[in-house]
Amino acid sequence: MSQRSGESRKFLTDRMLGTLTRYLRFMGYDTKSANSLAPGSTREDTLLLEIAVQDDRILLTRDRELARRGGAQAVYIASEAIMDQVRQVADLGLIEPEIRMSRCSLCNARLRPATAREIREARYAPQSARGKEFSWCPACRKLYWMGSHSDRLKKRLHEMRPAS
Repeated sequence: MSQRSGESRKFLTDRMLGTLTRYLRFMGYDTKSANSLAPGSTREDTLLLEIAVQDDRILLTRDRELARRGGAQAVYIASEAIMDQVRQVADLGLIEPEIRMSRCSLCNARLRPATAREIREARYAPQSARGKEFSWCPACRKLYWMGSHSDRLKKRLHEMRPAS
């Protein structure tokens, strides 16, 4: 699956899949989360199903009944373990598990190349920017780069692929 086709697939996750939401965003997938909805609504499941249909999103959920109600628009995520969740979605052919760093892991906005000023003013940026590409979230004002965290995630995703 190319980056372009991967980025065209859209997801919606329930509140129990926060880590999977962030992983999907790191992989470049447009992923809305139920955590962006006001908590405590008795209609949340119905609202999630409506959003999935209206926005043409695949609903990923740990709730069997919600997945059943969603039919072909929903997928029940069987495991609580993040790498098993990623593997399940990949095995269904819904994602290509590779880091693309094109979406904010916090808010889902598209990232853009960071300016020198944004890099310089980010207190958490690495001391040496040599050889690193930086991205910026215009909504969260967060700086991203491929560092040790993304390297570990990339390695974990690579290890879960079947040997060729």
